[in-house]
Amino acid sequence: MSSLYKEITLPNGVKYSQPVGLFINNEWKSSSKTFETLNPSTEESIASVYEASAEDVDLAVSAAKQAMKTWKDVPGEEKARKILKLAELLESKLDLFAAVEAMDSGKPLETNSKPDIQSVASYLIYCAGFSDKLHGKVIPIDKDRYAITKRYPLVVGQIIPWNYPLSMASWKFCPALACGCTIVIKSSELTPLSLLLFADLVKEAGFPPGVFNVISGFGAVAGNRIAEHPDLDKVAFTGSTVTGQKVMKAAAGNLKHVSLECGGKSPLLVFDDADLDQAAKWAAFGVMYNSGQNCTANSRILVQDNVYDKFLQLFTAELKKSWIVGDPFGKKTTLGPVISKGQYDKIRNYIKKGKEEGAVLILGEDDEQLKSLPKKGFFIPPTVFKDCQQKMTIVQEEIFGPVVAVSKFSADSEAIEKANDSIYGLAAMVFSQNFGRIQSVADKLEAGSIYLNSSNDEDLRVPFGGFKMSGIGKELGEAVIELYTETKSFYMNVSHKL
Repeated sequence: MSSLYKEITLPNGVKYSQPVGLFINNEWKSSSKTFETLNPSTEESIASVYEASAEDVDLAVSAAKQAMKTWKDVPGEEKARKILKLAELLESKLDLFAAVEAMDSGKPLETNSKPDIQSVASYLIYCAGFSDKLHGKVIPIDKDRYAITKRYPLVVGQIIPWNYPLSMASWKFCPALACGCTIVIKSSELTPLSLLLFADLVKEAGFPPGVFNVISGFGAVAGNRIAEHPDLDKVAFTGSTVTGQKVMKAAAGNLKHVSLECGGKSPLLVFDDADLDQAAKWAAFGVMYNSGQNCTANSRILVQDNVYDKFLQLFTAELKKSWIVGDPFGKKTTLGPVISKGQYDKIRNYIKKGKEEGAVLILGEDDEQLKSLPKKGFFIPPTVFKDCQQKMTIVQEEIFGPVVAVSKFSADSEAIEKANDSIYGLAAMVFSQNFGRIQSVADKLEAGSIYLNSSNDEDLRVPFGGFKMSGIGKELGEAVIELYTETKSFYMNVSHKL
């Protein structure tokens, strides 16, 4: 077997051939360095993957720029057919891709990884419909003059996080392909495998060389080169706010288009007229799904004082009942490991900080039901602090793990004030059975997505993006077209007179 592929046996016994090279111009290439990707459930190496240098990024950008010369003129209907073929190929290999992500990222296979991969196929199908509908406008000026606008695709760089390796990548490459863009996309160094595997499907679906280029590597080198590259028209990034600031700064050198989806500290508000049983279930799902490694996780819960104790009882009971820590390939597992030793240590430090600052730990590793964690792997059980105060570190900072800080409030105005007391504004959740109250509160919350009597149930057809330090630009829905096209205006003087 070529050194650009490695035969891997998945934890479920299935063997497959994993690409490990750089996918540039529809060819697999090696580089001068490699790095290892680890299974977070076992802490064991899965494969060594070729690492992109700045020079490798240059090669990929050159291929994308060259491909744009012809790809931009391919009819939208043909682009749509290729995107639909890609969706068909992915669906035919859904089980394989889901297992690869479960191994590489620690996602529970049945409840997490499979839905993630299916969402990629669904989004490809959705975006294919845009390919032949990228219309401009006719704007009347006066009786002898009018203007028309046309949309043009971009050569784009895309930088992907580790928490949803292929799913978050699809939020970027699906609309970009539909808009006629050519792409250089970099996976996270922690979870490179599924995007590399996907690149083979892109070639099989018939996309020309240079349209879709995949590189693996580190942010400080490959990511920075993408952000600063003068031949890229746009950079799209999902990840931490701190890294997003660095991307934006690097992109400023040639004023390229920038879209950022960054951190969050989403508040979930429970009012005294809420259906508390459902609120507890949604709150548990919203902070524990994907092991809490989710930018919109409701990691802050604000509960009205007269139902505070009752909600906590229901919430902790739901966590113990439904969020089972274990092997991602286990049939009953709903909560896998966090991604890495670094993330594990960071979360444990936040738990320690919560105790030191006076928050009351009511559920965590000391609980009898949660003590039997796997001996290997980066596992953290559902962890709940109550009686949290606004200035506490665990209330203000993004933890990105299965840890939640619960506080109480009295009046609606207090709930709104506490919810908005954050540098972030990605999402918020409101639970009440009074429509007037719920709409009034939601209107005042500073967040891009507001979930009313639910949490983290976004839809691919609805725009998604944050306020404040949570990012710039809207992904998903029709709004995403603005991110991947440039508009040109043509002024038409039909009289020819000055």
